[in-house]
Amino acid sequence: MKISILQVIHDTMVDGPGFRTSIYCAGCPNHCKGCHNPQSWDIHNGHEVDTEALLEEVLSDPFADVTFSGGDPMFQPEGFYELAKAIRAKSKKTIWCYTGFSFEDLVKNEAQRRLLTQLDVLVDGRFVEALKDPDLLFRGSSNQRLIDVQESLRQGKVVEAEMDI
Repeated sequence: MKISILQVIHDTMVDGPGFRTSIYCAGCPNHCKGCHNPQSWDIHNGHEVDTEALLEEVLSDPFADVTFSGGDPMFQPEGFYELAKAIRAKSKKTIWCYTGFSFEDLVKNEAQRRLLTQLDVLVDGRFVEALKDPDLLFRGSSNQRLIDVQESLRQGKVVEAEMDI
C-alpha cells in the first residue's frame, strides 16, 4: 500500500515526547487559517511511498517513537493503518497522530476508527488561529486535545492523555 507523503523527519522533538520519526503526509481537507504547513493540503504535492519502505525507515532508528502528521493522516487512513499495524508488530514504539478531525467524528468512520485502534495518542481538532497558544504542549491552539486513544476506545468517551514531561 502507498501513502502520499511530503517528508520524513528523524529525531524531531516537537511532535510528541522524546525523539520521534515524524511522517508528514500530503492531503488535508481542513485548510485551517494560519496552518503552519499549507503546502500539505494538496495530496498531489506529496510523493507516493510504499508502507514497507516507510516501515523500514521507521525501524532504522531503534530509539525514536513515531508521529503521523501532515497534512492529515486521517485523509489516508487505510495506508496509515497498514503502516501502524506493521510498526506495532515489529516494535514497541509509541505512535502519535495529528488530525484536524475530532475523535468523536473519527470513531464514526470505519477506516478512521480502524487506524485509531493502532494509535497511542491522538492530537485532534482543527488549528484555530484565534486560539493559538505557543505555550501549549505539542499542539497549536487551545481547542486541540491530547487524547489517550486506547483508553478512550475502551471507555467510549474521550480520555485526555497524561503527560509527564
